[in-house]
Amino acid sequence: MYLSASKPERAVYSRMGRYALAAHKRYLKGILMKKLKHFILGILFIAASSACMAQNSGVSRTEVMKADVSVPGREAVISRVEIAPGGRLGWHTHPGDEISYVESGVLTLLVAGKQERKVGAGGGFVVPAGTVHSAKNDGTAPVQLITVHVVDKDKPLATPAPAPAE
Repeated sequence: MYLSASKPERAVYSRMGRYALAAHKRYLKGILMKKLKHFILGILFIAASSACMAQNSGVSRTEVMKADVSVPGREAVISRVEIAPGGRLGWHTHPGDEISYVESGVLTLLVAGKQERKVGAGGGFVVPAGTVHSAKNDGTAPVQLITVHVVDKDKPLATPAPAPAE
C-alpha cells in the first residue's frame, strides 16, 4: 500500500524491493526523529529562558555595547541594569567576570558562601567567573547600575543556578 505516492514513486518503490524499502523507511524515520529531537530541545530552551526571566522580577537590562577584547574567544558586554524597589535577580552564574558600578540606589549583593553586601551609589563590585550570585533592591528607590561582563563568546551571558543552601 502506497500512501499518497505518485505513480513514478510507486514504480521506484516496487523496484527497490522489500528490504530496500524497509531500509528507506528507517532512514526517513531517523530524519523525522532528528527533527523532532531538535524541535523538543528548542522548546526546552525557550522554557528554561522563560524560567530565568521569571526569576528576575522588577529587573530590566539594556545592552549598551558588545565588543571583542584582547583575549581570543572572549568579548565584553556592557549593559545598563535597573532593579525596581523590591526587585530581585534570580541566582545565576556567568562564563566570565562581572564588573559592576552602582550609579544610584543601594543594591544588596548576594554571593554563595558569603555575607550579604550592601553597595551604594558610587560603589562597585566584581563577581568572578562561575560564582553563584544574585542581587536585590530592598530600598524604596530604583537601583541603577552599569555592568561589564568579559565572557566566552559562544556561551550565554548568564545561566540560572539553584539557590545555595544557607
